[in-house]
Order: sequence, then C-alpha cells, then structure tokens
Amino acid sequence: MSSKSVAETVASLMPRAKSELAELVAFKSVADFDQFPRSESEGAANWVAGALRTEGFQDVAVFDTPDGTQSVYGYLPGPEGARTVLLYAHYDVQPPLDETAWTTPPFELTERDGRWYGRGAADCKGGVIMHLLALRALKANGGVPVHVKVIAEGSEEMGTGGLERYAEEHPELLAADTIVIGDAGNFRAGLPTVTSTLRGMTMVRVQVDTLEGNLHSGQFGGAAPDALAALIRVLDSLRAEDGSTTVEGLTAENRWEGLQYDEEQFRRDAKVLDGVELIGSGTVADRIWARPAVTVLGIDCPPVVGATPSVQAGARALVSLRVPPGVDAAEATKLLQAHIEAHTPWGARVSVEQVGQGQPFSADTTSPAYAAMAEAMAVAYPGARMQYAGQGGSIPLCNTLASLYPDAEILLIGLSEPEAQIHAVNESVSPEELERLSVAEALFLRNYAAS
Repeated sequence: MSSKSVAETVASLMPRAKSELAELVAFKSVADFDQFPRSESEGAANWVAGALRTEGFQDVAVFDTPDGTQSVYGYLPGPEGARTVLLYAHYDVQPPLDETAWTTPPFELTERDGRWYGRGAADCKGGVIMHLLALRALKANGGVPVHVKVIAEGSEEMGTGGLERYAEEHPELLAADTIVIGDAGNFRAGLPTVTSTLRGMTMVRVQVDTLEGNLHSGQFGGAAPDALAALIRVLDSLRAEDGSTTVEGLTAENRWEGLQYDEEQFRRDAKVLDGVELIGSGTVADRIWARPAVTVLGIDCPPVVGATPSVQAGARALVSLRVPPGVDAAEATKLLQAHIEAHTPWGARVSVEQVGQGQPFSADTTSPAYAAMAEAMAVAYPGARMQYAGQGGSIPLCNTLASLYPDAEILLIGLSEPEAQIHAVNESVSPEELERLSVAEALFLRNYAAS
C-alpha cells in the first residue's frame, strides 16, 4: 500500500464525504432536550450506527448512558495479533445560537468560499466522517492493519459525563492500545498539529437572592439590596483589572513552553474588534492553554425590552472555569465556590450548584504512536512538520480513558482549526483539512501497525 494510493482513494471519496456530512449535519442533535427534540439526537446516533454497519463493523450498538443520552459503538476486527486502536468522535453539537445570524441555515451543509458551513461540520460530525474516510482508504488499499473500535458520543458538548460513567462501569468496552480523539484541530489550516494538553473545566450555577419579591425602584431603591447588582459584583470579583482570572487559591502564573500563538494572529482568529484590548497577562499561549479562565456563560435577569422599574429580588448566572493541566478540577470547583461565597456582598443569600466538570489532560508525546503520527502527517502535509499545541477546551473523556487504560497512548487531532469558528455562528470545515487529516489517520494506522 503506497501513500499515494491512499491519498488518491481519499480524494475520490470526498464527494461521498460531503454528501454524508450533509446528512449528519441535518440532524439537530443538541443534547439539551428542553430545547431540541430527543428524536434528533437519536436520529444522528442511528445514522452513525448504520454507517458503521455498512463498513463491516461488528457488535454495533446504540446504548444509553447515565446522563440520558446515547453513544454509538462498533468493532472492526483486524489481523490476528494486531494492536487495537480506538477512534473517538461525538455526534452531538452546540446549539446554533441566533439562527438569524447565520449566513446560511445552521443545519443545512452549504458550500461557500471553499468551505462547508453547518453546525457540527467541524465539531465534531466532521470527525465521524474523517474516521470513515481513513478506514475506507485502508480497506481499498490492502485492508485495515489493526483492530478498530469506534465510539461516537452523544453529549460531549453538554459536559454531563454520560459516556465517562458508562466507560467506568464497562471498562472492557473501550480498552485499546492507542486512542485517537478526533475532536481537536490544527493550530492553523495547513499546519499539522497534535494537541498535547487540554484544560479541564468546571461549570456552576450561581443563584443570588436578597428580597422576597421585586420592589418598586423609586419607592425602595437605594436601600433595598438589589440581587442583580450583587451578582454583578460577584462576577466582577472573578477578574483582575487586566481581565486575568482571579479565583482565590488558584494558581494563575503557569507558562506554556511549546508552540507560541502570535498576538496579532490571535486577534484575527478571534475576530477581536479594532481598539479592543486582549485580556490577561503573559503570552497568548500562556493565557489560553496553561492558565485558568473564567467565563460568564449566561445570566438570568430581565431583558431590556419590557423591563420594569424594579429592584430585583433574585438573579442567576452560569459560570464556566477552565482548569489548566496540573490542577485538579474538583479542587478548582471548591476554590471557585469559596471565592463566590466570600465575595457576595451585603449578606445576600447565595447558592452555588455544580452542573459539569472535567479534568485537564496531558499526553505523553514521546510514545511510539506519536512517532507514527508525525510520519503520517509529514506525508499528508508535504513540507510541514507536526507541531504540538495545547487546547483551551475540555474533552472530559480523555482523563477517564487515561485512568482506565494507563498504558494506552492518546492522540488528539481534528478539524477545529481557528477558521472553523466552532461553537459560534457560521461554523465551517475546510474540505482540504478533512481530506488531509483522513489521509494522515489512514497512514498513521498503517505506520502504527508496523511499529
């Protein structure tokens, strides 16, 4: 099997890949069943299961996980005595946010300016297609040289931990020599990158109450404690003047020693408005890969339209804290809760409820699997050398897998390069990246089998 033949096979399969990705993107598979029908997620799960059966996978199953969602599993046997590789992706997606802000419908894959637009196109339905392309290329060029397990998660974006708990209860299911997580991305399009660290996360719901009910702001304002104002003070206490995260007791001075992120490039990637400063201190890589970062995800309070002149009796916020490698997410949660309670003003009543948590992750980049991937990426991306980068996002399953299978090698690759704008409106995937990474994954499996 030559590298050229693998690349040619993947190229010939790209029209089919686009058609399949369009089918998968069409499912509104947001694992928040208060907002989106459960049937949409079930439809996406069944689509993945059908694709695995078509490729000859055995033991294909759509199984319920403890958080009320479904994951999809399949096993493709390789040669006797071969190693086992687990390929991961997730079929659930983030909500589309404001659908009217999308240039084209979020659940309709649309080609524009050389990219394919749609919610989940990169994160991470494109990862499902990437795995299928790699396996098809191998099957067309001598066969798949390893045993392959595929797992497609149904609630990764919600952080509710269903697959993690299921894996802990069924540790034999996902056991493998190497695990390829297809839910990361290149540092930039065209630069092959393996993600070697992930920040963990904790998510809490903060409720502040001060009055039995809302009061007239003219009659009572100035003396009656305003719950919304109290909440704003609490949230403001989580950042220093320069915007750095300041949770008391949580280290915020770590440094990133690897690939650096040029500040002007970051401004372009993040689409920061002219004249608006970046927040935090240290290098950009320090801030997004090696240090904690708090984000206020939402606030429950009266909207401007229809607001009345009232002192608010209660207010609520959802707060996310990204946790850098080397910090225990459970301990970070305790520190965050203590900080919020200590900074709640005026004796207001405050409650902090944890609604999600995932541990940070660091990979062993000296392992044979990384050497096999570097060789594969050098072929898939001629003239480029594989880079190691961090990622500010969380994939909680990584630490569960590392704990369950301490001898397994874990690599993170994927389609979420900066232009993909994952989690934002107008998410897209580069078909060139999909093609190259599919080639890289196929060649990696071949190299790893021979190593």
